[in-house]
Amino acid sequence: MVDASTSADNASPSEESGFGHWKGKIAMQEDISNVVVVGGGQAGAQVVYSLRQYGYEGSIKLIGNEAVLPYQRPPLSKAYMKGDLDQERLFFRPADWYAENQVEMAFCETVSAIDKAKKIVRCDSGSQFPYDALVIATGARPRELSVQGADLGRVHYLRSVADVDGMRADIEEGRRLVIVGAGYIGLEAAAIARQRGMDVTVIEAAERVLSRVTSPEISAFYENLHRANGVDIRLSACLGALDGEQGVVREAVLENGESIEVDMVLVGIGVLPNVELAAKSGIAVDDGIVVDEDCRTSDPWIFAAGDCTRRPVACYGRTERLESVHNAIEQGKLAAAAICGRERPAVDCPWFWSDQYGVKLQIAGLSRGYDQTVVRGLSEDGKFSVFYLRDGVVIGADAINSPQDFIHAKKLVMSRARISPSSLRDISVPVRELVA
Repeated sequence: MVDASTSADNASPSEESGFGHWKGKIAMQEDISNVVVVGGGQAGAQVVYSLRQYGYEGSIKLIGNEAVLPYQRPPLSKAYMKGDLDQERLFFRPADWYAENQVEMAFCETVSAIDKAKKIVRCDSGSQFPYDALVIATGARPRELSVQGADLGRVHYLRSVADVDGMRADIEEGRRLVIVGAGYIGLEAAAIARQRGMDVTVIEAAERVLSRVTSPEISAFYENLHRANGVDIRLSACLGALDGEQGVVREAVLENGESIEVDMVLVGIGVLPNVELAAKSGIAVDDGIVVDEDCRTSDPWIFAAGDCTRRPVACYGRTERLESVHNAIEQGKLAAAAICGRERPAVDCPWFWSDQYGVKLQIAGLSRGYDQTVVRGLSEDGKFSVFYLRDGVVIGADAINSPQDFIHAKKLVMSRARISPSSLRDISVPVRELVA
């Protein structure tokens, strides 16, 4: 799955946001004997694991709206979609681990309300779960198409195991796939589809691929990579409608009137944070559930973690909504530590990755707002990095098949290093020396 997307604002948690009455309070373990976690994704699973790792001995209930154990999402658009990975290998931990660690699992349950006064969560099924501390880890959902024909058969989204299982029958050699959106989800899926022998067309409204998340240099590399692998990329192109026969999509019509015959459509136009439960409960929301450094919401006994949150981000002096594995793991640990009354774990700069055609992109930091790019290495060699600077400070880097650049770029970002462009550009000097 896509592991590189952010949403940002300059705002930060404050007394105006409702945090002033409790900010700095540490919830001690003796105050909490019953923890409920809503959401069975990476963040929810990490909260549960870290609670036990930190020595919490009270009751834990994990409520998920799917029928399977908590699982990894990034492989969905990679090895799992390709068919190289069994479902069981997606699971963070086997069923035995939850039983042995006395974690009560509630599958196929949707929490519809939080009674903050009584400290109870209520589900659509009528089930109720009391809590001393609650963690909301509801993640995000795909942004849906709004064009005519969006509800036709074989129009797919990619967010869950069920989504991939539902499209696998349509992934066959020789079939025609149209992908709407040239973000990481769309491009990762395009790579897998081409490897499976499908005829792939990518429709992107922007002037370049990955335009929302990276620089023109990286965009050009990936556009060339996909074209070289036979993908038809249509830039500055907008989908106008989908037409079908007998309820199944057969044609993608662009706004300029051009028609593309299709057997399957995959939509990858971003996600929306699942904040409705929090908002309905009166918890502060601003393009994400607003949390502090310990993942506390505006209610001192309710925490939130993962894709659904807006959090303070180390070394940037602002809040962000981050959609990444790193963010979910880090916030899961932070929330668990706060619930246990432990010292706050160390935090890292945001990081992400993407795999396409055997090319690994590793992203350190957040490049939004850069005023200068420095290319280290040669893109034609298939191994290079782009460093992003703002006012001379390194704020991020995209490393293509360059793991050492990625590792040391994280350190440069965290230290707010000022490195001259000429030094960054000089591949004769290892990046680790620039860190020193």
